[in-house]
Amino acid sequence: MVDLGTASLSSMAYTVMIWTLISTVCALFLKLVSVAIIRGRRKRERAVGFFHPYTNDGGGGERVLWCAVKAVQEDRPDLHCAVFTGDHDASPESLFARALDLFGVKLLYPPKVVHLYKRKWIEETTYPRFTMIGQSFGSVYLSWEAFVQHFVISVQSHLLHVFWLDVWICWLSCAHLAIVNSSWTQSHIEKLWGIPDLIKRVYPPCDTSGLQGLSLERPVRSPTIISVAQFRPEKAHTLQLEAFSIAVRKLDADMPRPKLQFVGSCRNKSDEERLQNLKKLATELKVEEDVEFYKNVMYRDLMRLLGGAVAGIHSMTDEHFGISVVEYMAAGVIPIAHNSAGPKMDIVLEEDGQQTGFLAQNVEEYADAILKILKMPETERVKMAAAARRRAGRFSEQRFYEDFKAAVKPILGNSS
Repeated sequence: MVDLGTASLSSMAYTVMIWTLISTVCALFLKLVSVAIIRGRRKRERAVGFFHPYTNDGGGGERVLWCAVKAVQEDRPDLHCAVFTGDHDASPESLFARALDLFGVKLLYPPKVVHLYKRKWIEETTYPRFTMIGQSFGSVYLSWEAFVQHFVISVQSHLLHVFWLDVWICWLSCAHLAIVNSSWTQSHIEKLWGIPDLIKRVYPPCDTSGLQGLSLERPVRSPTIISVAQFRPEKAHTLQLEAFSIAVRKLDADMPRPKLQFVGSCRNKSDEERLQNLKKLATELKVEEDVEFYKNVMYRDLMRLLGGAVAGIHSMTDEHFGISVVEYMAAGVIPIAHNSAGPKMDIVLEEDGQQTGFLAQNVEEYADAILKILKMPETERVKMAAAARRRAGRFSEQRFYEDFKAAVKPILGNSS
C-alpha cells in the first residue's frame, strides 16, 4: 500500500528541487549573457530605458513613470528616453499627451517608444493554473525581450515573485542602483538582497501642489466618500462597498445620506468584469442609488471629484506606498487606509501631534472609520484635513524630482 501523503510530499519536494535547479541555471545564463551585452554596448549612443509593460493602466506606477522620464529629460537632455511598452497603439505623441492629460505631467519632449510583443506571458489570463509561477517565468521572458533590444537602465515591474528571487538576485549583481519607494519596501529589499549601499529610497511623486489649492470646505448636505484605484482584485473594492453599506445602515435617521464614488481605470476585460460585478454588488446591498462609478477619468475631473469629498478609502493590503492616500490628504480628504506597509509606516502618521487620518484592516473597522468622519463636527474635520494636507507635503513631485535626480546622477553622470 502506498502512503499517499508521503508520496505527495516526495513529489512536491522533487518538483521544488527541479524548479530550483532550472531557475539557478537560467540565472547564471542570463547573468553571463547580460554582462556580455552591457560590455558590447558601452561604446554606443547612451539612452535611458523605462520598462513599463502597461502604459495604459492609469495607476500610481504610471505617474512615477512619467515623472521619472521628465526628471531625466531635465537633468540629461543629451540622453534619449525610451519607454518599453506592450501597448502596440502607443506612440511618442500619444504618450506625451497621456502624461499631461491623465497626470498633469508635461514632458519636455515625446519619449521614444519600443514595443514589446511578449506581454501576454505576464498576464493572468495566460495561466488558468499555476498563475504566479507562469507570470514569474513570463516576467523574466518579457524583461529579456526588452533587455536584448536596448539596455534598460531604469526598470519598473511589479511582477517580481519570490519564486524567481534567485534569478533576480543574479541580475542584481549587474546593477549599480536599486530605488525603492517606501520604508516598508526598503526593509524587505535590504533583508532579501543584502546590499544596503546600493539601495536608495525615493518616495513616489504626488501632485500635492495642485491639490493643495483645493478648498478645505466641503458640502455638508450630501457628504461624499471617494475611492481612487484601478479596478484590480488586490485593491479590494468589495470590502469598501460592504463597509459603506454597513455605515449607511448605522447612520442616524436625521443625518444626510452619503455618496460613495469609485474612480479608477480598467486595463483589460478582467478589470471591466470586476467593475460590472461591483455595480451588481451595490444593487444587492441596496446602495445602488448612493454609489457612483467613474472610469478612466481625466486628471482635471479627478481633481474636481477630490475637491468634493470628505473621506477617501484605500484598502489594498501591503501596498508598498499608496499614492492615492497622499492625493487624498493633499486635497483635504481625510484618508481611511489599510493598516499595513506604506500607509502605515510612511503616510498616515501624526503631523505636529495632530491625527491625519484613520487606519483599518477589516470591514467593521472601515465602517467605523466612515461613521467617525461623517459624524465629526465640521471644525474638527477641517482641522484633521489641514494636518493631513501638511503631511502630504512631504511627498511632493518636487521632492521626487530632487531625490530621483540625486539617486541616478552617479550612474548617468553630468550632461556632456
